[in-house]
Amino acid sequence: MGEKLTKSDVEKIEAEIEHRKLVVRHEAIEDVKEARSHGDLSENFEYHAAKKFKNQNESRIRYLEKILKNAEIIEDASSDDEVGLNNTVTIYIEEDDSTEVFKLVTSIRGNSLRGYISTESPLGVAILGKKVGEKALVRVNDNYSYEVEIKAIDKSTTEEEDTIRQY
Repeated sequence: MGEKLTKSDVEKIEAEIEHRKLVVRHEAIEDVKEARSHGDLSENFEYHAAKKFKNQNESRIRYLEKILKNAEIIEDASSDDEVGLNNTVTIYIEEDDSTEVFKLVTSIRGNSLRGYISTESPLGVAILGKKVGEKALVRVNDNYSYEVEIKAIDKSTTEEEDTIRQY
């Protein structure tokens, strides 16, 4: 079983693959040709950098195509009163006496530094399907867990800033 992706995730991946194949690939090949024309390849930094960039682009294309090939398409719909995919959730963490705001996303878009929490992360698993006022136990590992309370759920789904995770 592969990554769990929404239709929107698939569209973003397909768009990135197309861009990399039609635009980035052409630019990378031209950069390699230009650097190669400068002469001695053994000491030509531009040539080695251009080749590295070209190979990274091809690797990214293969990676994204593999994700699509093995993907499981999931729905991002949820009830109006429960936490679902692409919802922004405000939680209260009792242990720290703090409030945090996260957007629940698929693992391919997860980025905790930007506040995007994967539905497969311990926090995502714990709060998915919960309602405002409910508490959830977040199991980090066998030795540590903590409790959070759902304070608010924002159902607005703006995905223009969401990007597919880089590797």
